[in-house]
Amino acid sequence: MPGNRFGQLFTLESFGESHGPAIGGVVDGVPPGVPLDEGVIQPALDRRRPGQSRHTTQRRETDAVELLSGVFEGATTGTPVAFTIRNADQRSRDYSDIADRYRPGHADVTYDRKYGRRDPRGGGRASARETAVRVAGGAIAQAVLDHLLGGVRVRGCLVQVGGDAVSPEAWDWAAVAANDFFCPDPAAADRWAETLDRVRRDGSSLGAVVYVEADGLPAGLGEPVFDRLDADLAKALMSINAVKGVEIGAGFGAAELHGEENADAMTPGAAGPAFESNNAGGVLGGISTGQPLTARFAVKPTSSVRIPQPSVTRDNEATEIATQGRHDPCVGLRAVPVGEAMMRLVVADHLLRQRGQCGGWA
Repeated sequence: MPGNRFGQLFTLESFGESHGPAIGGVVDGVPPGVPLDEGVIQPALDRRRPGQSRHTTQRRETDAVELLSGVFEGATTGTPVAFTIRNADQRSRDYSDIADRYRPGHADVTYDRKYGRRDPRGGGRASARETAVRVAGGAIAQAVLDHLLGGVRVRGCLVQVGGDAVSPEAWDWAAVAANDFFCPDPAAADRWAETLDRVRRDGSSLGAVVYVEADGLPAGLGEPVFDRLDADLAKALMSINAVKGVEIGAGFGAAELHGEENADAMTPGAAGPAFESNNAGGVLGGISTGQPLTARFAVKPTSSVRIPQPSVTRDNEATEIATQGRHDPCVGLRAVPVGEAMMRLVVADHLLRQRGQCGGWA
């Protein structure tokens, strides 16, 4: 009931706070015999890790993962896989002056109204620090996909910072790993660097848009009506901190098209129907078509800014607040690995559900 677990057959339950001793998770439903050790998970965490460029928070965390259960001699046993990630660079003193004041745009006020208390250190459970757990869980999900299905590739990139979007004509997936922004357009990455330097100096922040896709999926994943593949993906992406909008396929752009433009025309293919476009984002009726599963999500500007803003205290008295400490000028930068992880968790869960109901796929 408390909402700390995601998935049905392949599940991730997360625990921990930003400034506690550690964060971690328990992944259940992992089949036995999946090759897995810390070395499988660590590269994914390294991509999300803070402090790797001047454009992210300068909190220094190694994000070293430690497997606690569910693995023996380099392979899963079929029992729950538990892991921890130690917190090493907390500066709780940075938050002492806001213990009795609410930061606009943060979950301070809602946590306090729900629980009657809150952890003000770094946002506690609401901190983006929690997303490291999702990335670790997503790496385990990818190991399951590789073991059971093979050929599934999940990848993401940043396609917009503030009002500045990438050029579709300049899109190059190889460029994503070559800059600090997971950006497929090198020219846009150069512009964003200048923009975020200015935004950081001003004490402000910007939002962003992230694109994620999974290709190599078979047709048939997903359930009709309530547990649609795209519905579960939308929930997964919306559950990421600071995400305020999700589009599947053409998304809101589909509203501007005529029916014959939006429908993905089909022709006979070697392995079944072939599609001439993918406005549906790889999903029809909640079930995968075999085309790439695609989504975009919007990340709001980081709420922690140094510019003073009006707010209230816990006693409902007027005050002013400017958040100090180490914060991302654009939290969307580090959301790319998180979006990839959530897509992996959704696909792995639906793969196990499909095997359970209809069989097949190893």
